[in-house]
Amino acid sequence: MSKTSNLVSALVVACAVALAVPAVAAAAAGPAPAAVQGHKHQAKLDANADKTHVKVGEETKIKGSFADLGRQESFTGGEPVIVQQLQAGVWVNLSTGTCRPNGNFVFSLSFSVRASLSLRVYHPETDLYVSAVSSVIGLVVL
Repeated sequence: MSKTSNLVSALVVACAVALAVPAVAAAAAGPAPAAVQGHKHQAKLDANADKTHVKVGEETKIKGSFADLGRQESFTGGEPVIVQQLQAGVWVNLSTGTCRPNGNFVFSLSFSVRASLSLRVYHPETDLYVSAVSSVIGLVVL
């Protein structure tokens, strides 16, 4: 295959993955606790890759934490966290999961094409928290 057809194949796979990812479910069942109704907390996401250079098909882990800046430790529900990749100027969802406030998360990812990738972890706005995003993580797939 030529480099052009490899690139086209990679884009088709990336689009298929993005379309296959289900919508993020609501973070908590039922109403928000009385202490936070009408007031959303600020959150901070930190994330890093355990390997920033991987071979095609090799796994890397995106590890991070979800910090509640309001210092509320009583919330027990899982908040949505999403690993996203920058593609043609648009952030595309790659993998979704949940994380408890003031907790940690780990995503395992591998890629089937050579590329330099820009990744981030995103938390969409929920009933309890405003949206948050981690810094950009550079990943090179060789």
